[in-house]
Amino acid sequence: MGFLDLFIVALMPTLEILLITAIGLFLATERINLLGANARPYLNNLVFYVFTPSNLFSKLADTITLESLVTLWFMPVNVLLTFIIGSALAWILIRITRAPQHLQSLIIGSCAAGNLGTLLLIILPAVCDEDNSPFGDSSVCSTYGEAYAALSMALGEVFLWTYVYAIMRLSANKATKEIDTNDSTIQDITSEETPYSEICTEALLPSRGCPTSEEYTEQVEVPSTGCEEKAKVSFLEKAKLHLKKLYGYIDLKKLFAPSTISAIIAFTVGIVSPIRKLLIGDDAPLRAIYSSVSLIGEAAIPCMTLLIGANLLRGLKRSEVGPSIVLGIIAIRYIISPLLGIVIVKAANHFGVVGSDSLYQFTLMLQYALPPAMTVGTISQLLKTGESECSVIMLWTYVVASFSLTIWSTFFMWLVA
Repeated sequence: MGFLDLFIVALMPTLEILLITAIGLFLATERINLLGANARPYLNNLVFYVFTPSNLFSKLADTITLESLVTLWFMPVNVLLTFIIGSALAWILIRITRAPQHLQSLIIGSCAAGNLGTLLLIILPAVCDEDNSPFGDSSVCSTYGEAYAALSMALGEVFLWTYVYAIMRLSANKATKEIDTNDSTIQDITSEETPYSEICTEALLPSRGCPTSEEYTEQVEVPSTGCEEKAKVSFLEKAKLHLKKLYGYIDLKKLFAPSTISAIIAFTVGIVSPIRKLLIGDDAPLRAIYSSVSLIGEAAIPCMTLLIGANLLRGLKRSEVGPSIVLGIIAIRYIISPLLGIVIVKAANHFGVVGSDSLYQFTLMLQYALPPAMTVGTISQLLKTGESECSVIMLWTYVVASFSLTIWSTFFMWLVA
């Protein structure tokens, strides 16, 4: 296939996303106000608690089996790499731009977490349905594409509420501490180093078993004799403390969100053959349950896309974020990360890790080129930090995504076709 044909195939799903997003933005305007500030929370709750879990269950249970899980084992690794690479690049961006403390958690979340659910559920089936699609028969391609997108969404939810949420919460708490310290006139800091007692008084960490400042000093200080064994112990103790501190910021209630629970149930149904035969198939006794859940799940994609457009409207009214931060996030998400993704997926293919399925390779590459997850805005609201700035970042990253997704999708298809 020619490059122009691939470009047209890649352009169609992007146009669909743009049109539905524009409708959502229009419905959120003050004149129409169908998706205004009062209506959005209700629709968002329906999407979060009903539509998305139903859609996730119907797609995963129908397509994921024990054999397919063995074949797709590299996808969890790939999704985790997108989060790790994004957060590492965000740390570099923070150092370069000297971003204020209250924006650092938002920058990390925007760079680390991509929209692994909604956009893939739109792009992959739409690409498969095109006549000039390089991925073969449209029905087979759509089935596998929906499975890849659903698994990607499930993995994204897990990593969002563990890895990203923990880091953003840690950064947000540092910002709160910094504000409290600046406002306080009672506390007098006499030491240049942060007292260890601050680490032990974090809200989510138990105070039991915390050593005193003097005991901590004795633990981490290396004697002047240069004893290597004590230095190693000191390093391991400090590393253990940092890991324990980060683990304390993981909210298990957020981890087991409706989508995560739905994914667990879907995996169980897909893997356990007797349960699968009860629910899925033309002769399944309980097929009405699966059909009902699938029907409800069909509302997830249009509703989520409408909400994206409605939420972007807020970004038009605010401009508190510096252009260097926005440009940095755009560069990370749409230039650096996709290039690294190509290297990683091609290397995995070279060593026989991902197999020869071109649609699977395309999905793995596309996971590196997606705009920030809208859940980052939800986390910012929960942590009460960078809420208004999040709207600006989401606005510009999604505007640029309309062009970058088309270009990268075309290039990825050309690489794997």
